Formats: sequence, C-alpha cells, structure tokens
Amino acid sequence: MSKICYYEILAVSKTASDGEIKKAYRKMAMKFHPDRNPDNKESENKFKEASEAYEVLSDSQKRATYDQFGHAGLEGQAGGGFEGGFGDIFSEMFGGGFGGQRGPQAGADLQYELKISLEEAVAGTSVDIRIPTKDSCDACDGSGAEPGSAVETCPTCHGAGQVRMQQGFFAVNRACPSCHGSGKRIKTPCKKCRGEGFTHGHKTLSVKIPAGVDNGDRIRLQGEGEAGESGAPRGDLYVRMNIKKHAIFERDGDTLYCELPMSFSTTALGGTVDVPTLGGSASLKIPAGTQSGQRFKLAGKGVKSVRSSRVGDMIVEVHIETPVKLTARQKELLQEFDESLKGKHHKQHSPKEHGFFDSVKSFFTGDDAKKDKDDGPWK
Repeated sequence: MSKICYYEILAVSKTASDGEIKKAYRKMAMKFHPDRNPDNKESENKFKEASEAYEVLSDSQKRATYDQFGHAGLEGQAGGGFEGGFGDIFSEMFGGGFGGQRGPQAGADLQYELKISLEEAVAGTSVDIRIPTKDSCDACDGSGAEPGSAVETCPTCHGAGQVRMQQGFFAVNRACPSCHGSGKRIKTPCKKCRGEGFTHGHKTLSVKIPAGVDNGDRIRLQGEGEAGESGAPRGDLYVRMNIKKHAIFERDGDTLYCELPMSFSTTALGGTVDVPTLGGSASLKIPAGTQSGQRFKLAGKGVKSVRSSRVGDMIVEVHIETPVKLTARQKELLQEFDESLKGKHHKQHSPKEHGFFDSVKSFFTGDDAKKDKDDGPWK
C-alpha cells in the first residue's frame, strides 16, 4: 500500500518553513496523543503518522531526500528515535522531561467565597470561617506506611515516578502505573490514613477584613491551604470577597449611589431633607424646581479606599414620586393647580414640556428642514 504524503499528513505546503511544520505537528500531536485518546486506535494511528512525517520533515537532510525521491529514498532511515528538537517539542507539549525523580509536591492553594454585607466591607470586620482541611497524617508522618513498616522504592520505575513508554518512532514518559507517580511502594498502609499520607477534617480560622474591600478582592492566608507531600510546603488559602446586594446603596469603586424618592411639592418648593449614609444621616439642600433624575454630591460620604487614604463621595439621585390613591378633594386641588399653570406664563412653569412639543410640531410641519435649508452650510 502506498504511503500518504508527509506534507498532506501535516496539512502544510511543500514550501512550508520549519516553524510552520513544527506548529502543524504540535497541533496534531496535541489532538491525537494516546494520553488524550485512550483505547482509540484511529487516533493512535494518526498520531504515529504525524510523528513519522515530522521526524522526516524537521530534518533538513531527510526532507531534501524525501522531496527528491519520495518515500523510496527514506527506506532504512526512519525510526531513529528522539533527536534534537524532536524531543524538545514533546517537552513543550506534555511538560515532561525524560527521567529524573519527581520531588515532593507542595500543597494545593484553596479559595473560599466569603459573603459579607456592604457595611462590613466599608467598615472592616473580623469573620470566622470553617474550611475543610487536608493535613499530613501524624501517625505515619505523611509517609502512608504503618509505623514500624518500611517504605520501599518502586521496583517498576526505580523511584522516578515515571516510566518510559515506546510509541512508534519515539518514547514518552508517563506516570508509573505501579506507584501512581510517587516513586515508592507501601507494603503495609497506615491504618489511620489508609496509605494516603493525609487526613481530612475541618478547622476554623479568624479572617480580618480590612476597611474598604470591594467585590472580588482576595485576602491571602499564607500556609493555610492543603498540606504538601512528605514535608513539602503547604499551599495558601485565598478568601474572596462576595459583597451582598444592599437595599439602599449601590457601590462603584469608592463611590456610593443612592436613589432618593421625593414628593412633587418638596422638589417644586425646595427644602432640606435628611439623606441616609453609611455613617448616619446627612442634610441635603434641595433647590426649588429640582427635576427628577437630578443628582447631588455629598463629598466624603462614600467609601474609604482599601489601597489609599482617599474617601469617595456619595451621589444622590432624586426621583419624584407621583402621589397615588388620591381622595376626591386632592384630585380637585390638583386640577385647580394645573389650571392655574396654564396661560401666558405656561412656558415659564414647564420649559421642558413646552420645548418638547415645539420640537414635535416643527418635525411634523417640516419647519426644521426649511430652517436648515435657509441657513445653508454656514451657520
């Protein structure tokens, strides 16, 4: 049976550069590697084809021979194993050296989601949290072997934790199937940890929350993560802030926002109102004629930054509340009031309303277009 063209296998042109060939091979090897496709014969065959093609095309001499004579020119040359950059690319993709004993692994970092109120985030607080633990077994000192029994070097990998597997043209390192990468064999497992070397439980920690933390901020507790293997350092615990939604305030960085419902009469006549802040109430002067949506700033009533001494502001947005469930007399008074606004001074009382309807009238009559035409491009 005739062999498939090596360039077709890697889906590159015959003028492809060494970098393009390497990139194409890396992509195929990552996709079809047996570790990622266990018990898949088709993937294994594609992996072998790609490896054979790369072995030839990555070697300038073999590639020149192949380009001139095809597969026939390479008879007896293929299958030379790992050389030069061929081993390097596998080290890049699968993170493996070839040989060397795996040292004790440091403990894993942990993350804890802590829900706190806005008041706690702004003022700072201390919170007790209960977290799961994975600690080195005190009965066997983390060895996994019953006290008094021996821990032997794994006879399969000779303590390396990895075995070299031959696959087609090359070999790859994989975790030892006998010791699962530990490099040791335990004849008598520890009764307390069942040979794992770790015990599982819970512990309570007191976490100090600094004033001004924001949603998503993390506090690192060094050495409070999982225990490492055989005396290796413990991991860290990261406490991530999750601030609950507040009934009154919204926060954006160091600025607080508050919507303040107000009566029509107060905004029309003006006055002074008490506004809630996180530090208590504050007086806010409302000028006569205030419109719905108008904003006022209370300087220094926001949040003190956790990273500096700066204190943010509080923005109060006025929302005029339309009265509901009016009595007959109240409706009568409103109708009288509305009638009193009409007349020659109507524009003064409702400038926005008057301006809006003037614009609508001009739109439908075409006065705006006529005005633009009369003015010309020079205005």
